[in-house]
Amino acid sequence: MLPSGMMRSFFLLPVLVSAAQAAEPAAAVSAKREGTQIVFRNGDREMFCYQAEPGPLPRPDIKEAFRRGGYLFPVLTPSGKLVCDDFPPNHVHHHGVWWAWTKTEFEGRQPDFWNMGQNKGRVEFVAVDEVWEKDGDAGIRARHQFMDLLASPPKAALLETWEVRASAVTAGDRPRWIIDLTSTQICAGAAPLKLPEYHYGGLGFRGHRAWDGAANTLYLTSEGITDRVKGNTSKATWLWTGGSVDGAVAGVAILSHPQNFRAPQPLRLHPTEPFVCFAPQQAGAMEIKPGTPYVSRYRLVIADGQPPAAEIQQWWDAFAKPDAGQK
Repeated sequence: MLPSGMMRSFFLLPVLVSAAQAAEPAAAVSAKREGTQIVFRNGDREMFCYQAEPGPLPRPDIKEAFRRGGYLFPVLTPSGKLVCDDFPPNHVHHHGVWWAWTKTEFEGRQPDFWNMGQNKGRVEFVAVDEVWEKDGDAGIRARHQFMDLLASPPKAALLETWEVRASAVTAGDRPRWIIDLTSTQICAGAAPLKLPEYHYGGLGFRGHRAWDGAANTLYLTSEGITDRVKGNTSKATWLWTGGSVDGAVAGVAILSHPQNFRAPQPLRLHPTEPFVCFAPQQAGAMEIKPGTPYVSRYRLVIADGQPPAAEIQQWWDAFAKPDAGQK
């Protein structure tokens, strides 16, 4: 308290803060091994998981043949909405984001690495060789093998390496997670893996269970196609698929690199289920030959809401062109 007759004055002085200081820095992406998964986070927000060793089967009625690792699940938007499914009841061999070939020929046999319940083939997780965090991004390098179960004893037909890099864009009107996936497949021995013409097989994505049913999944391709019937077997440089999750739209843009085999690649859009894949073998028979790696690059952009075509095209330009600037 001041003595009687005295005054105290206060002055508010402006503090100059640079734009860089005023902007809250975006949290870096981390990748940590937690049990059988590598969990990717942006700060404390989970982005997605890589399922390494096969996890437990979710229901007792699922046969042991369907247990597998080496795929991405769950995949979440920046607001935490799940956009994919694992072990869906009508196709228990679908797993978030995964890779398998369906109709094949190997050493005179016809292993099927996709439809695992037939016990003709499977894709096995082998090892995680590297987990890294650098310059705000994070990633892994993991190995898989395509096992021909028709051989006695079972025999590896292909050896596959996945390189997964995760980054986050938290500024702007549409925060988003970015997953860069590079698959490199080589023959395990002297025999090629032949891939006859077929309508699906390759990189697969299984959408949220709530999108099941012909009317519940939304589509948009780089060619402006929104109808799943017209989109099936069409060629595209990118595909967005999504639907309603907890009352709001969320989805994934899958961008195919222009150097991928037969780019732009044909699409498989399931007639009633939220399943899509890029299937180059739709365009005719192909094969993976000894001594020639089969390299495929895709980028997944996961976001809330339904982005317009022009925005997705900017994402593809940034992925496909080295000098395109921001992600």
